[in-house]
Amino acid sequence: MQTRIPCVIMRGGTSRGPYFLASDLPADPAARDAVLLAAMGSPHPLQVDGIGGGNTLTSKVAIISPMAGPDADVDYLFAQVAVDRGTVDTRPNCGNMLAGVGPFAIEAGLVAAGDPETRVRIRNVNTGALVEALVQTPGGRVAYEGETAIPGVGGTAAAVQLRFRKVAGAATGKLFPTGQRAEAIQGVPVSLVDCAMPVMLIAAAALGADASAPPAAIERDRALMTRIEALRLEAGARMGFGDVRDSVVPKPVLVGPSGTATLTARYLTPHAVHKALAVTGGIAIAVAARLPGTVAASCGRTLDGPSVRIAHPSGEMEVVLQLSDGDGVAWAGVVRTARRIFEGSLLVPARVWAGHRQPMAA
Repeated sequence: MQTRIPCVIMRGGTSRGPYFLASDLPADPAARDAVLLAAMGSPHPLQVDGIGGGNTLTSKVAIISPMAGPDADVDYLFAQVAVDRGTVDTRPNCGNMLAGVGPFAIEAGLVAAGDPETRVRIRNVNTGALVEALVQTPGGRVAYEGETAIPGVGGTAAAVQLRFRKVAGAATGKLFPTGQRAEAIQGVPVSLVDCAMPVMLIAAAALGADASAPPAAIERDRALMTRIEALRLEAGARMGFGDVRDSVVPKPVLVGPSGTATLTARYLTPHAVHKALAVTGGIAIAVAARLPGTVAASCGRTLDGPSVRIAHPSGEMEVVLQLSDGDGVAWAGVVRTARRIFEGSLLVPARVWAGHRQPMAA
């Protein structure tokens, strides 16, 4: 016997995964996580017994529910399901999966569609961040076809404009949790930044690495990966997260100069190198690049406007920022795309969760 769970699979930005209504999943977090592990097929390197793609970018989950409050229309809980371990991390946000939340919420009937576009106000449950998504809805229907291209995704699609608010210190209460724009861990200069995503920025040259190297080359350098993880564990403790061996935050980022963009970045997830760049990570990098004294600012170009361009393995990401007094960030904006790929029922063994409805044979 198996339990059928309504599910939509979407590509959000450069990530992909199932989108669920919270009411269709267990209310208990432990039971919910067991269902998500079974759904994705973890732990297994290929996730062959589930719908995960054997990669951190395709082992992500979005859980959506109505927001009972004046500040947002919907709540969005993000879950990073480990591929080869039986763990689910709900500490971070994911800005790429966020690109699909607005379209999903409209088509699920949680937000009424306008014409020609619809603003969806989203509260990220993980971090408390507030995001506005502007979704193209000509004639009151979500449009997925369009002319916008983003690095890391083939072809073009309709633009989803995302504007992040209250991103500084979302996880720790401070943009720089240790009170320093730059410090040393094991003799290596780093910047520990909490802005949309907690990150540890490292000048690649300080590790004898190249911030423009292909992801596979960085991953093959086991000594480098081991060194980065050791720095990350200490960074997690300094940022107030405690033991982060089983957590994906903070995310390590190698940064360096760029010939065409403001700076170059290689974003780790954290045990593999992102083939493009996470939206939330891009915001953290961009904010740091705008603030003198950080590792990012020291290796980037001089900025004379609100836009920061970050070179990554698949191209460049542009982040537009408005800073406020001190270490404040009024908002940060990016453009993403999304596509609805599959809709139907996901099946998990009834022994994992019998569900709130009668299990059905399958």
